[in-house]
Amino acid sequence: MQIYEMLSLNLPSAPLKIADRCGKKYIFDILRKKYVALTPEEWVRQHFVHYLINHLGYPSGLLANEVGINLNGTSKRCDTVLYSSALVPRMIVEYKAPDVNISQQVFNQITRYNIVLRVDYLVVTNGINHYCCKVDYNTGQYTFLPSVPFFSNL
Repeated sequence: MQIYEMLSLNLPSAPLKIADRCGKKYIFDILRKKYVALTPEEWVRQHFVHYLINHLGYPSGLLANEVGINLNGTSKRCDTVLYSSALVPRMIVEYKAPDVNISQQVFNQITRYNIVLRVDYLVVTNGINHYCCKVDYNTGQYTFLPSVPFFSNL
């Protein structure tokens, strides 16, 4: 676990559960309610999900990890999706490992997923840099926000 303890993120600390099974590290996913392989991207996901819930007021019951979608005949997975209380997708969050730069390619990936889900907010983070934009379907414009909004402000 030492490598992950050293991966300092630009997020508040979170009460993460780490397990060692047969020499491999696993982290508890509070949304999927199971242990999953601990990778740098998963480290970011778990910190960010805790941030959304514990600091920005997002209800855990409206968040889902690894949401499958069908995009042009291929199966894809959105890292995290926020739903409204009517279970309409509202936000997609895409995670990258801390050493991965957030590039146009990453934004292209999340906007492709949004062809299917048509959410209001897109978030991309590597745990260090966080980008959030609001989608205006009337104008076809994306407006970058200074931070991820509180749930109450969506």
